[in-house]
Amino acid sequence: MVFQDWALFPHLTVAQNVAFGLDDDEATTRVDEVLEMVGMTGLRDRYPDSLSGGQMQRVALARALAPHPRLLLFDEPFSNLDTRMRIKVRSDIAALMREVGITSVFVTHDQEEAFVLGDRVSVMRDGVIVQSGTPAEIYHYPATPWVASFVGDANVLVGAATGRQAETPVGVVALAEPFHGPCRVVVRPEHLVLESGYDALITATEFYGHDTSHRVTMGDVTLQVRSIGAPRFAVGDRVSVSYRGPAAVAFPLDSEAAA
Repeated sequence: MVFQDWALFPHLTVAQNVAFGLDDDEATTRVDEVLEMVGMTGLRDRYPDSLSGGQMQRVALARALAPHPRLLLFDEPFSNLDTRMRIKVRSDIAALMREVGITSVFVTHDQEEAFVLGDRVSVMRDGVIVQSGTPAEIYHYPATPWVASFVGDANVLVGAATGRQAETPVGVVALAEPFHGPCRVVVRPEHLVLESGYDALITATEFYGHDTSHRVTMGDVTLQVRSIGAPRFAVGDRVSVSYRGPAAVAFPLDSEAAA
């Protein structure tokens, strides 16, 4: 197990932490092997209080790998790292786990982290797994409106379905599965397109460099719209909104609302 707070023994060196639980004969060679795996060979004689957060995380991983486990459990292993270090360490660990071929279970509240690390993802709510699948399956075909909102930004629109399509506030949306009658349709922000028009109003804009997020109102409906690059519209602009994405998922109108 790799703990959230790393749980290194402060009075032991890096090498001694990794060797903990190994017999003396195995520790002689195994410690060097796993420290090389995690890029910590040169720090074997350092103590935990002299290491950075990322280095301590690597030592914790080396200690977990040392006894040749068949299964690794990571308990929110990156939550104590700053954003930049978290991205770097999780990328390195994901590559290492695939290289060594050990089944690993990551517990995380971070949807992006789950999608980056997981070959399969299970979404839990109130202690119950509500959906399992590949990251792409869960993102594009969520089991409930709540799952749709939990694993990413989602517009859940009221519509009227007739088979393979539904009429919604953003026009006709193709459906992944046939549905008839009043429904809720999950529309991702990146699948909406803004053009000059009169149907909707831009009420907020956030530019992130690589993309732009707009909040748009259409009467009593509020939408999130995401587009690549710099913003083409400003707060107060009138626009039209249309859907240009893959077939969407529809739910009964009385299904739980996204939270």
